[in-house]
Amino acid sequence: MGDGLSRQALGMLIAGAGVLALSFDALLVRLAGVGPWEVAVWRGVFIALSLAVVAGWLGGWQRAVRAPLGPLLGASLMFGLNGLLFVLAVMHTAVANVVVILSIAPLFAAACTRLFLREGVAAHTWVAMVVAVIAVGTVFAGSLDGDGLLGDAFALGAAIVLGGNFTLLRRFPQVPRLPTVSLGGAVTALLAWTSAAPWGLAAESYAVLALMGLVQMPLALGLLATATRYITSPEVSLFMLVEMVLAPVWVAAWLGESPSPQTLVAGGLLLTTLAVHSVLALRRLPHQPTPTGRT
Repeated sequence: MGDGLSRQALGMLIAGAGVLALSFDALLVRLAGVGPWEVAVWRGVFIALSLAVVAGWLGGWQRAVRAPLGPLLGASLMFGLNGLLFVLAVMHTAVANVVVILSIAPLFAAACTRLFLREGVAAHTWVAMVVAVIAVGTVFAGSLDGDGLLGDAFALGAAIVLGGNFTLLRRFPQVPRLPTVSLGGAVTALLAWTSAAPWGLAAESYAVLALMGLVQMPLALGLLATATRYITSPEVSLFMLVEMVLAPVWVAAWLGESPSPQTLVAGGLLLTTLAVHSVLALRRLPHQPTPTGRT
């Protein structure tokens, strides 16, 4: 029992560190100080390169070669589109709006699972979906009298794409995650390239973009992938809720951007709902941490 408890504690520590690293993503996008298309190009290039190395080190590319080609390419395309939509969202609306809307991606995944995989959906998940619709509607309502509506739409698109990708990866668990995200980074760069002017940026911008793509994102994704070796996926998902709180805090501290009252209400409602939903999901499963994670 002591070994089991120590493994769980280690998994929670790793997941917490991964979410902490991930929570700086939106702030770094803003601190780059360049347009969204330039951010998307270099963020995608650096993520593709760095995760290609990490995946190679962890043996992910060997699993990628054995994975079904269609799902691998489909998941990579959706990761790439999600990366572009995330950057566009962060650059066109408040970061708090983005993280609140993105947090409903697992609920989209549950709906897609019911629709396409014909799997049952628990009653508390349906309740969480209704609350999520209300919360996201509240966020959009808060943007009607400002200029953040387009960014909210980008964030909603990112959440839908990410939820669909979760469903695809659930259907094809043999698709390795880190190589897929690496290929997704390349897709992001390609999608943004024609609209970007990636050359001649300030040295400070390249430094921030390199920090994001070569250090922050690989560290965050690597830690979260490693955490699934010690704790269950629903437990990792529970930690992901912390990003909803931390990301706007960093942006407020560095850039002075405060969430709107509507976003605060919606975020609080959604945070509580998703936390309860995750706890109920955990209670439905025996605690059997996955012995080996997929990278």
